[in-house]
Amino acid sequence: MTVYGSFPGSRPRRLRVNPAMRRMVAETRLHPADLILPAFVREGVSEPVALSAMPGVVQHTLDTLRGAAAEAVAAGVSGIMLFGVPEDAKKDTAGTAGTDPDGILQVAIRAVREEVGDDLVIMSDLCLDEYTDHGHCGVLDAEGRVDNDATLERYAEMAQVQADAGVHVVGPSGMMDGQIGVIRDALDTIGREDVSILAYTAKYSSAFYGPFREAVGSSLVGDRKTYQQDPANARESLRELALDLEEGADMVMVKPALPYLDILARIADEVDVPVAAYQISGEFAMVEAAAEKGWIDRDAAILETLTGIKRAGARTILTYWATEVAQKLGR
Repeated sequence: MTVYGSFPGSRPRRLRVNPAMRRMVAETRLHPADLILPAFVREGVSEPVALSAMPGVVQHTLDTLRGAAAEAVAAGVSGIMLFGVPEDAKKDTAGTAGTDPDGILQVAIRAVREEVGDDLVIMSDLCLDEYTDHGHCGVLDAEGRVDNDATLERYAEMAQVQADAGVHVVGPSGMMDGQIGVIRDALDTIGREDVSILAYTAKYSSAFYGPFREAVGSSLVGDRKTYQQDPANARESLRELALDLEEGADMVMVKPALPYLDILARIADEVDVPVAAYQISGEFAMVEAAAEKGWIDRDAAILETLTGIKRAGARTILTYWATEVAQKLGR
């Protein structure tokens, strides 16, 4: 008599016999709508500028950014997260280019909105680091420390100018205490209750940000360990989560993704709002570098990493491969 609860009656391999079977019983499915494309736009350039550590990724001109947004829409990508790269001469201690209505990020938001309208969720990085001459995510006090509360005032201004430019979602990434509540109040004050907040709830101080520094032309000297989370801590993320939700976050995010899948899974289990994860520059660069050397299968590795992030609980994934993967997945 065969006992079907154990071998030989029970054979899990029956459900792996061919691609059609594996596709039918797959527990996790990637879809183009899961993906958000991070994109950089640089002021004062007439051609896209390639990034040495991120093959295939560029600092866009306004025209090529428009093209990238249209391509993302055609592929079925849900959103685009915009990062502005100002001219070095426009950086200062307060990051004033970040709140200039005619600053590069605000101009880019308007350009993308004109190009794709509401067919793509237009998101903006709400942070000062691209615009400060010291490279930190906030303004500094007299002793050179990031001043949390003074920075919140600047974030409120940034939220309002980005909303005026036409953004659908702001993404506060600076990890300042109280930032979500201040930004929500600032948006509501100007009648922009319709603009959503994607909170960078668990943003860790990570070694994997390296290539991003080139992408945004960072002026940072030192590190951001006094405001980004310590990689050793997990429960701290749940505290940050509770605060962000109480202050009005519409969506929450974990960044980086792959080194923090445990955090992603814990947060996804805790909330009833959409959860995002950011597959950051270092994660991208490692796969591309290993593939270039022939050490891994590039396409398979890309899909495996994204599937793992979604399996851990991400509803949406920010990835530099968003359009490429969406094109391959199809609608």
